[in-house]
Amino acid sequence: MSDALSVLVTGATGFIGSRLVPELVDRGHRVRAMTRHPERYDGPGDPVAGDVGDPGTLAAPLDGVDVAVYLVHSLDDDDFEDKDAEAARAFGLAAAASGTRQIVFLGGLGKDGTDLSAHLRSRREVERLLGGSGVPVTVLRAAIVVGAGSISWEMTRQLVKNLPAMVVPRWAATRTQPIAIDDVVRYLAGVVGREEAFGRTFEIGGADQLSYVEMLQQAAEIIDGHRVPVLTVPVLTPKLSSYWISFVTDVDTTTGRNLIDSMGTEVIVTDHAIRDLVPGEPLTYAEAVRRAVAEGP
Repeated sequence: MSDALSVLVTGATGFIGSRLVPELVDRGHRVRAMTRHPERYDGPGDPVAGDVGDPGTLAAPLDGVDVAVYLVHSLDDDDFEDKDAEAARAFGLAAAASGTRQIVFLGGLGKDGTDLSAHLRSRREVERLLGGSGVPVTVLRAAIVVGAGSISWEMTRQLVKNLPAMVVPRWAATRTQPIAIDDVVRYLAGVVGREEAFGRTFEIGGADQLSYVEMLQQAAEIIDGHRVPVLTVPVLTPKLSSYWISFVTDVDTTTGRNLIDSMGTEVIVTDHAIRDLVPGEPLTYAEAVRRAVAEGP
């Protein structure tokens, strides 16, 4: 493909999409920002109307597009697995009909063949369905994305801010590999139009492998200047944890439960192939937190 491409970004007003669109524009691409309400869009690129939940709206935004970046999910819905599957299937069909040459998708990190949570299982299904009509899919799998506005970061920030001490379940000792939003955007933009990335899956992560307790402690040090006391208890189910999260933070119970369900599975990068395609050292968790704090709120 040529350097200047026509790129459609779904979820253009979301946490990741709103940062990716300006990056792609800066790189010289012709970017369409897909949203259900283009009249309200005030970012860079060309706003286009489209809704992955309504297949009839997808032909127009995809017309003439070289690369489509798929950044949509329904974690705040109890029926998110079915909704996300239907949307991915419809989008793959529409992309194939329009002649799109590549779909880029941000999925969830985690080993195949393990006992995946509903959230991670759904991410895998979306990967498969997006490519079901023949368009090559480039998948980037990430764990927690750290940045102002992400649900995971908001949970962390508000827990640290609102609690002088924490009682956490055993799964809080599970290791994960958080990644800064700046690195996610860099990797996403870096694979757009790269034919050597077509049909491939890459794992992306930050510089550190940490338990959820260590993430909370480091965040507390940066936000408040000291660590919070943490007590681990053996019995605290994901359902109970989600009620606790929704009580202490403004993250709703359904979203919290769907995220927490994934936290008992270790999710760390085991394949570093993305470094060959998109060179550069990822940020540390501490630096990602500092940048998120500086951005606000």
